[in-house]
Amino acid sequence: MAINPNRENEGKEKFDGAALCVAEKRRHGTEPPEVTCPSELSPAVEISEMEEFKKAILQPGPPENFALQTVQELIKPQRQTKLVQDENQLLENMLRTLLQELVSSAAQSGEPIMQYGQSIDDEESSQGLIPHLLDVVLYLCQREHIEGGMIFQLLEDLTEMSTMRNCKDVFGYIEGKQDILGKQELFARGKLVMLRTCNQLLRRLSKANDVVFCGRILMFLAHFFPLSERSAVNIKGVFNTSNETKYEKDPPEGISIDFNYYKTLWSLQEFFCNPASLTVAPAKWQKYTSSLTVVLDTFEAQPLSEEEGDANNLEEEAASFNIKYLTSSNLMGLELKDPSFRRHVLVQCLIVFDYLKAPGKPDKDVTSETMKEEIKSIEERVKKLLEMTPPKGKDFLRKIEHILEREKNWVWWKRDGCPPFEKQPAEKKSAQEGNKKRYYAPLDLGGDWETKNYPSCGNGQTRILYNALTDPQRVRTPSITEYWKPLAEDMDPAAGIEAEYHHKNNRVYCWKGLRFSARQDLEGFSKFTDLGVEGVVPLEILAPEVRSKYQAKPSDRSKRAKKEEVKGGSQPSEEAQVASENDGEGARPVEASAAPMETDAAAGTVNTSQDGGTPPTAEEEQKLNSDTDVGQEAGQLETDGPLEPDREAVETVMADGETDAEADI
Repeated sequence: MAINPNRENEGKEKFDGAALCVAEKRRHGTEPPEVTCPSELSPAVEISEMEEFKKAILQPGPPENFALQTVQELIKPQRQTKLVQDENQLLENMLRTLLQELVSSAAQSGEPIMQYGQSIDDEESSQGLIPHLLDVVLYLCQREHIEGGMIFQLLEDLTEMSTMRNCKDVFGYIEGKQDILGKQELFARGKLVMLRTCNQLLRRLSKANDVVFCGRILMFLAHFFPLSERSAVNIKGVFNTSNETKYEKDPPEGISIDFNYYKTLWSLQEFFCNPASLTVAPAKWQKYTSSLTVVLDTFEAQPLSEEEGDANNLEEEAASFNIKYLTSSNLMGLELKDPSFRRHVLVQCLIVFDYLKAPGKPDKDVTSETMKEEIKSIEERVKKLLEMTPPKGKDFLRKIEHILEREKNWVWWKRDGCPPFEKQPAEKKSAQEGNKKRYYAPLDLGGDWETKNYPSCGNGQTRILYNALTDPQRVRTPSITEYWKPLAEDMDPAAGIEAEYHHKNNRVYCWKGLRFSARQDLEGFSKFTDLGVEGVVPLEILAPEVRSKYQAKPSDRSKRAKKEEVKGGSQPSEEAQVASENDGEGARPVEASAAPMETDAAAGTVNTSQDGGTPPTAEEEQKLNSDTDVGQEAGQLETDGPLEPDREAVETVMADGETDAEADI
């Protein structure tokens, strides 16, 4: 049953003849533009067969009772329950032709197409022929008997052949079948067709007169497509520059208003429409700030009272909400007294500032430092005016700030490439795997889990939990080079990271790093007092141009150590000189030589024993030992005196390290 291309013109003549009956309605706008006819049927499908197919496919009753059987009798597929490509194409052509005949018949009768053929004699509520046909096709697509995108193609044809009044009924059917159409097996085949159908409807609708219908279509797209669908996200951040606000350029006659202020106020909409242009051209930024300053000065000079805020009931205004404000100069005085009008202008200013301050933009769109300072000062004035605007100005400002803060998360999500939010569910184990009996080793024994010689220790989850808790990789202290690497990258000028985003501003990060350095790198930790947290970073992970700035200089402690080393080296020579002098001069009075003898008692004892002299008695040896201990203690105090502060610092750091280790345990 191949398609015969020679009958293409004949099919178009048939379709055009059926469309002539509604030509008069098209002239008055009640019918849509003429649509092209799909491919015609093969010669094997005669008109009688088409009538039989129409009667069979549109018979009353649930589709599961007759739909598959009807398709099998007509198409005679190679497979019993699933059509191949050529068979799907043949069935699609037949269904599209049947749908066109039903739409033409409904147009001739003057009935709404979704109610055409609806029986009013039945006690039970019955549906029209077209919804019934769509239900049959949807059932076949859902059961995968036919190609899943066929139902979407029929819906697109139906919207193209219907007037806007009938399109509302067609779209109501689509909304009712949203859950079925959104299933994965159908959504993957027809999402692009559905997106094209909705976009075509939006182009045909009037944004001013069909606001509700446009909103229904947008809400349907938001629910039908997943949140991470890239086709629904403005990845490049393109602004709608076609949304122009037209206002009067020349002052009218007989109206006493400040026309310059009127033009200044409405000229701000040009910058609100395209905030990206403010960073490209400095002249535009100067014009924007000057115009905005004039508007803010006027708002501050004419504050609104609580009575004026109560007089303008915002709840009643929300019921009659309009998309855009009127720009007539006659309304300038009334709009200045309207709190809602002021809020709209001020909130637009905050949105523009939030865009300009957002990080991660290209280099050409990055704001300069002077612009950031001006933004900060003007933003404070705008927020103060929002607080002063009744009613409930502070509550309104708090909500706006909360919304703008949440908006930053969406901005970063888009700049990260819109990663999907949905996560695939975990695979469920079959009943046989769940009931399978397993043996586990006891906690105090090793070995394979499948070893059946060991007795059971509860269940498998207990064994997994035990291994997880005893895993040495579970609690691991990172090395200082690994931990300080992010801060080292921030310190590199080639990275171009702004100072406000450096890791040194994170107090928790710095506090943890200092604890690690106190344990692993005490020398680097000592640089914190002079160089701050950046001096603690190991030199080997710093960039060469940064490393020279933090090179270690000879500290006072090293100087003192060298001084003591030199002093210790010269002391033995002095002692030897004193000893030689004592040997040369002979005996001296005990009172005069008491102090030197106490210091050199130990050395004298050793020399006497080595020279073979008379060994000292027990009492003399005890006295000499006690004098030596006293001399050593005195010498230690003199030697260790200058180094005492450094010793205290080391003991303090070590005490902190012991405390940290105890806390971790």
